[in-house]
Amino acid sequence: MAETLRWEETEQRASQREEERFFERIDRQSAKLYNIAYSYLRSDADALEMLQEASYRAWSKRASLKDGKLFDSWLIRILINCCMDELRRRKRVIPSDRAEQIRSELPAAEMQSSTRLDVERAMEKMPKKYRHVLVLRFYHDMTLAEIAQILNKPESTVKSRLYRALKQMRIRLEQER
Repeated sequence: MAETLRWEETEQRASQREEERFFERIDRQSAKLYNIAYSYLRSDADALEMLQEASYRAWSKRASLKDGKLFDSWLIRILINCCMDELRRRKRVIPSDRAEQIRSELPAAEMQSSTRLDVERAMEKMPKKYRHVLVLRFYHDMTLAEIAQILNKPESTVKSRLYRALKQMRIRLEQER
């Protein structure tokens, strides 16, 4: 009987250590994860909520991670999925009549020029497969290899999506002028 209790205690301590290590890995990259969530949701509260939701989903699905070396890209993929779920749930679109109001509310340092808002509006109209690539490449300075790993796509697919996304962006921005 005493042996069984010791075994259960040992198992419980090991489980607690696993959980601590898991969330320490998440904490080490929380700033990066927050920035990714914020780039999708444009709200501090929503970004923090999605970071928490992604942490929960990752913990509950940790058994599906086959290779620990892929932890970072696996976690970012979960976070992006959480953000996309939230956007679908709320159907967030900035109406064009609110664009001027938003532009006036943002601090000058954050809104370097009116071009940034034009770029964001153009990105909202893009298919998500192109938007993901642009956000990860230009908002988070990720390499094509890192993006390919996160999106679980070949690097050549990421390159072609980036090319098409930039082409669409140029066309949309020229139409806005």
